[in-house]
Amino acid sequence: MDVRLTGEQRQLREAAAKLADDLGPGSVAELDDENRRARLERAVAATGWRALRTDGASGVEVAIVAEEFGRGLVDVAFLGPVLADDLGGRFGAEGRWTIAVGDRAIDARGSDSALLVTGEQVTAAPVGAPLPGADLTRRTATVAAERRHLGELTADRATRWHALAVTMTTADLLGVARGAQDLAVEYAKVREQYGRAIGSYQAVAHLLAENEALIEGAISVLRHAAWAVDELAPALALRAARIAKVYTARAARTVCETSIQVHGGIGNTWECLAHVHLRRALVSTELFAVRLEEIDLGLS
Repeated sequence: MDVRLTGEQRQLREAAAKLADDLGPGSVAELDDENRRARLERAVAATGWRALRTDGASGVEVAIVAEEFGRGLVDVAFLGPVLADDLGGRFGAEGRWTIAVGDRAIDARGSDSALLVTGEQVTAAPVGAPLPGADLTRRTATVAAERRHLGELTADRATRWHALAVTMTTADLLGVARGAQDLAVEYAKVREQYGRAIGSYQAVAHLLAENEALIEGAISVLRHAAWAVDELAPALALRAARIAKVYTARAARTVCETSIQVHGGIGNTWECLAHVHLRRALVSTELFAVRLEEIDLGLS
């Protein structure tokens, strides 16, 4: 496997990063700015990135966008619609779709219907009222009890879709961790104590260096999992995704909590954006959650 991004993939990353930086929330207060969110929604819709899989994009390319959107705390729907798009074309599903996990529609802002994958069965249901949740950037909603059967996937197709779903939540986790690290590094550069920037003290510098090491490890396992979505057998792709998810979820939580610690007292206030990163990381960890016993590490 060649882990290097192609020229087109680098351009995709740059475009996704610029969109997230320009229109993503730069503060907790901006989460309530509906005008900003409307501009962000129009920009994401114009890119056509929610239909990346229908357009033939690889798992690597979908993960690139998901990672940058996680880093920038993009607060319009992406993960849910992309996963629905990967399925919808097979069943003639049209409209504004997201994915349901259990009895909840995830990433449901702007969606009126949800697809639910249970084993190899695919059903659809209307999206209902918004639900309260920890993630301040993505909406969770109820799903109507009545389900409409759309069809069945082959076992391999269901496994590969699940690998894509786990990989996308992993990419979001990596992005969230990178965003929290950037926040902490910038703060450490400008916050002074005893006449010096706190980043110049070893205690803070070591925390940030350890974060960076965790992020680099997550980049490696995610890149392999994203490549595996299309290039390995479905069972191996799912195994790679699960390994990446377990590592990255733990790394992201550590990075986000460390970011709060580096911010000191301000890090424990509502106005500090660090807690928004942590909230999103915790929710992404629970989406398509992985249990250790599900992973065959080949140690027996």
